[in-house]
Amino acid sequence: MTQAMGLGARRRLNYFFDRVKAVDMPRLWGLAGSMSKDARKPRIFILCDMMYSSARYEVAFQDYQDWDFYMLSRAERSTYMTHPKSNHLAQKLNQPEHRHRFADKSNFNREFNEYIGREWLDLRESSPAQLEEFVTRHGAVMAKVPDSLGGQGIGRLEASDITDYAQLHAELLNGRQFLVEQVIPQHAEMSRLYDRSVNTLRVVTYFDGTDVHVLAGVLKVGNGGAVDNFSHGGMYTMLDDNGKALYPAFDGENRTFGIHPISGVSIVGFQVPKYEEVLQLVDHLARIVPEIPYVGWDIAISPDRPVVIEGNYNTGVFQAKPSVSGVRTGLLPRYREAIGF
Repeated sequence: MTQAMGLGARRRLNYFFDRVKAVDMPRLWGLAGSMSKDARKPRIFILCDMMYSSARYEVAFQDYQDWDFYMLSRAERSTYMTHPKSNHLAQKLNQPEHRHRFADKSNFNREFNEYIGREWLDLRESSPAQLEEFVTRHGAVMAKVPDSLGGQGIGRLEASDITDYAQLHAELLNGRQFLVEQVIPQHAEMSRLYDRSVNTLRVVTYFDGTDVHVLAGVLKVGNGGAVDNFSHGGMYTMLDDNGKALYPAFDGENRTFGIHPISGVSIVGFQVPKYEEVLQLVDHLARIVPEIPYVGWDIAISPDRPVVIEGNYNTGVFQAKPSVSGVRTGLLPRYREAIGF
């Protein structure tokens, strides 16, 4: 027990010193300032508490803001799953020699082609003429960097805007946007919520070799852009076990939305269509590559069925925001019960 505690303390300290070396102080100072207004505490207090929490709870600075750590007691803080803790799990559980099956989106599409619900091209294997035929036929496509994270390197292309496909082909290759995909047709109810992006679910699962455990269900929604990623202006809220949005959504700038600011549709109480089918799908998907048991699945709801966009072997963490939900307990106990760490 003493040795295990010592290893845990060293790991937390190593994380803390790594964060100190990499920290962007102007950004951190600004982050502390924005929270100090809500916390009604001095900025320097928030800054020091962020540094302390980084070492004590292995909480990333963005995590500290997202889950209102400044308002939580020590006991409450200890219940939160964090991005560093999730990364430890991914490194421990997901076998390195199989990660490429998820890390490269082209590899993922080949592996899970039956379940992705869209056509796609790998430009490393396709000509400008094939690109033209593909884009013209679909009208609009998404171009992606296959090994990107967090929505980086993703853009929407409209056929009506393209005049030179040879040039486009070269530009996409040069920008490493090798993967071109049909835009997923979205269920009408998901479009009603916001129609300028495909609004997706992140369902985090753990496969223990027999059962698939759902650790978190999340609704991600776009807000002014073509993608719903948190790092690109999107927002998220947590779902209950039946796929209903429980609380207002929040974004990376700490803004909260009970009603979508563009569509006017209520986020609180929104029922994701076909959610029972979503749970059946992720139960099946999680068993396909048992060497990667800990995955965050991005799921879209098409008009006739849920489809998988990608699986993240190093998934992000999603939890309710205490200031808007009233929930002051994180998901760490749920993760521990399923995984047994």
